[in-house]
Amino acid sequence: MSAPDDAPGGTVHEVTQSAGSITELLDVMWEHARNATADATGPSSASQLRLMYVVDRQDGIRMRTVCHLLAAAPPTVTRMCDRLQAIGYLERMPSPDSRREIALRLTGAGKRHLQRIREQRDSVLHEAIDKMTSTERRALARGLAGLSAQLGAAGEEDSRPGAHSVA
Repeated sequence: MSAPDDAPGGTVHEVTQSAGSITELLDVMWEHARNATADATGPSSASQLRLMYVVDRQDGIRMRTVCHLLAAAPPTVTRMCDRLQAIGYLERMPSPDSRREIALRLTGAGKRHLQRIREQRDSVLHEAIDKMTSTERRALARGLAGLSAQLGAAGEEDSRPGAHSVA
């Protein structure tokens, strides 16, 4: 795959298609890593794994915030939490600010499970990136930094009060 600047007609549409293709490949790779590290009690769905990633990034995150970040209904998130708690990967506790809200935290077993998945995934990424030229790696790093900044900015806009309207 050539870099968009090197490709004739490196339009936003073509770059978007390339990013989408890479995303799909990464999805497959993540699923493979999840399956390679799964045991009989491990999370059985990509949705549960996404919930674990969200909770891992923000220990003590409120259930309501998780619902918003996953764009999922509270009953759906509650069911995923039930399953993760039953296998010992997640714990719920009252929020320190408001006893009416629930905060979530990964257990040691949950953190170890994510670590195994990340190690498997990172091994595959390392192998692929190691085969790239230094110029390709620098371009990838710059491109990913730019994409991350734009996605982060878009996420901040989405989290503003009133950014989403409910019809």
